[in-house]
Amino acid sequence: MALENLYQPLSLRELAERESMSVRPFTRRFRDEIAVSPGQWVAQQRLDRARELLERSDLPIDSVAARAGLGTGATLRQQMQTTLGVSPRAYRRTLRVPAP
Repeated sequence: MALENLYQPLSLRELAERESMSVRPFTRRFRDEIAVSPGQWVAQQRLDRARELLERSDLPIDSVAARAGLGTGATLRQQMQTTLGVSPRAYRRTLRVPAP
């Protein structure tokens, strides 16, 4: 559910309810199983989706950010700079997958 809806807001309550759990046990179990908090996991999945879109599409940076659930191009730029040390444009330029 979460991976298919990364572009939408995902609350911890919604994720827990989807698993028929309350927030606290869900968070605890999630952290035990995945080794990060649900929020950290969602953030990483969104960044991974943005990277995939940058590699495989010609979408503008703002569209990539929106489709990945990061909101704006500015947010995407900040996340990529913080996490990867590179801008979306530089990432796209160096890691672009050529069309078959």
